[in-house]
Amino acid sequence: MLRFTGRGQTQTCDGMTRRDFLEVGSLGAIGLSLTDLFAMQARGAVAGSKEKSVIMIFNLGAPSQLDTWDMKPDAPAEIRGPFKPIQTNVPGIQVSEILPKLSQHFDKLSMVRSCFHTGAAVHDTGHQMLQTGRAFQGGIISPHVGCVLGYLRGRKGDLPPHIVLPEPMGPTGGNMPHGQEAGFLGKSFDPYALMADPSKPNFTVPDLLPPAELGEVRLERRKRLRDIVDAKTRNFEASEDARLLDSNFESAFRLMTSKQAREAFDLAREPAEVRERYGLNRFGQCCLLARRLIEADVRFVTVNTFLTVFNEITWDIHGSAPFTSIQGMKEQVAPMYDQAVSALLEDLANRGLLDSTMVCQLAEFGRTPKVNPAGGRDHWPQCWTMLFAGGGVKGGRVVGKSDEIGAYPAERPVEPGEVIATIYKSLGIDLETKLPGPQSRPFPVVDYGIKPIEELF
Repeated sequence: MLRFTGRGQTQTCDGMTRRDFLEVGSLGAIGLSLTDLFAMQARGAVAGSKEKSVIMIFNLGAPSQLDTWDMKPDAPAEIRGPFKPIQTNVPGIQVSEILPKLSQHFDKLSMVRSCFHTGAAVHDTGHQMLQTGRAFQGGIISPHVGCVLGYLRGRKGDLPPHIVLPEPMGPTGGNMPHGQEAGFLGKSFDPYALMADPSKPNFTVPDLLPPAELGEVRLERRKRLRDIVDAKTRNFEASEDARLLDSNFESAFRLMTSKQAREAFDLAREPAEVRERYGLNRFGQCCLLARRLIEADVRFVTVNTFLTVFNEITWDIHGSAPFTSIQGMKEQVAPMYDQAVSALLEDLANRGLLDSTMVCQLAEFGRTPKVNPAGGRDHWPQCWTMLFAGGGVKGGRVVGKSDEIGAYPAERPVEPGEVIATIYKSLGIDLETKLPGPQSRPFPVVDYGIKPIEELF
């Protein structure tokens, strides 16, 4: 995530820094210049005529498939766990009793019960693979699917094309990239990170307005200063630093002065009963904010259910501190999640937005089939479940099947690249589109031969 002020500064040949251009606090509102967008359009990279959006809910920590979406009631007790299955509103589909609200939305939802990956069983690896389609290797950081969308299509209005709520993922034990950045596309295509808790009574977005001491006159003076430098130093103007500076300045200025942005982030505009329906907690209000941002023409919103797996209640149910127990998942995590996501799906459907908005519920891996001695389940990338709704996805479907203990795919195994290809399909992006990769070699948006999960559509 790029910040406009801080220790790292880009210096021009005249000794001027980015801080000389703009002092507006910590900003991540990064956009696409019109020149770059028109160039991409001219190359045919923008496919599909109907505009669609995505809300990616990333279940950091990884829910147990056996305790949520893929229960095995006939398995031994140490496999099936403590919860009972309940019937959804679609005949023949059952889920866990700890998700009663979502069970009534399976006419909108479809599940893939046969996801797997072959990477290391660490959170960071799964985060990368399920948000970019590729693992971090050879020093190459692949871009998040939302960043690719921003690169190819730019923003619709004043708001950035890709926003992360409430902030990017924090430490999860691997000290590797999490896949929530633009990677080799460059910092100018990083997502905008809110960096605030929208459930707080005094919730504000400091990036929307300049500090009190920085008035419109000073902003205009800095804009003129940029224009002078652009005209004076042709070498700088031709540099990557100059292009990054120009794009960042334009994005920041538009965001700060935008009525559209202020209104989109203003949760006080929502009736109290609506906010309560989502849940008055960080995740619930992030889901509500995601709906508002989609309504305000943001193309892609990533919502992190949690920010780290350490010392807080998460999906990471190892069973002992600093992690979560199965009971903690039942009493805290599942009710919060069940309330917020069901409210989001209901709202999108009622407002006529679900057909044009894919809601994908992803995770980095699943959990071990056998309950461990601490009463929890450990990391298991060999099989887990993910959910999709809207954006062309048909509800009431189950794709793939796990074996009798939820350990391995038994039918239709699905890899991370196929998940990313499915998102691109919903967005109308041609999978043959090439990105300007490292060392100037073209990079396909997904690896050659990877196809979407067609059974969802």
